[in-house]
Amino acid sequence: MNLAEEFALLAYGDDGAPDTDTMRLDNGLGGALLLELALTGRVDVEDKKVIVRDGTPTGDPLVDQALERIVADDKQRKPGQWVTKFAKDARKLTLDRLVSQEVLVREQDKVLLVFPRTRYPAPHGGRPIPETEARQRLTAAVTRTEAVEPRTAALCALVAATDLDRKVFRDLDRNLVKTRLKEISQGAWAADAVKKAIEEIQLAIIMTVVAATSATATTS
Repeated sequence: MNLAEEFALLAYGDDGAPDTDTMRLDNGLGGALLLELALTGRVDVEDKKVIVRDGTPTGDPLVDQALERIVADDKQRKPGQWVTKFAKDARKLTLDRLVSQEVLVREQDKVLLVFPRTRYPAPHGGRPIPETEARQRLTAAVTRTEAVEPRTAALCALVAATDLDRKVFRDLDRNLVKTRLKEISQGAWAADAVKKAIEEIQLAIIMTVVAATSATATTS
């Protein structure tokens, strides 16, 4: 599972419907792809711009497609710009991938026999095994004090940036969760360059969601 796939599983409830709004979902997925590239050493952030460190494919088609877009671009862009670009199709690409892997199934019906709806539950109900494993890693990270490995720390950054931590850690003390997530974000869990890139991407997700929310409120 890459970060986008894990984030998608966390963002969807057992009924196959998203547990968060579309802005946070889409920008979280876009940010997850950028975070995956940072974790694998393909990209970094210098002078507030995303740069390519290594254009070698990762072997993950979903992640490599994102990498190819950055490599092919004729200008350097800020993390927030890439988050927004990836967010436009990240949900479809990620969910299609999870369906093709038989982690989720696609169910289509109508609400009140009129409004079409698409849901993505697990094939046999309940939670997919990869989601359960991701939740166990996240819970262990926020309830213990030892160092957190980079991929789990990055996933913590994602759920915090999109407010999904309220859902993922709903059974835990809110103050404990907030304090621990802050500790994780400030911890020495990755090389300085990678940690800096992830901090920039996390901030970009937050700013993009806030900007989109403000725009929606203004026009409503």
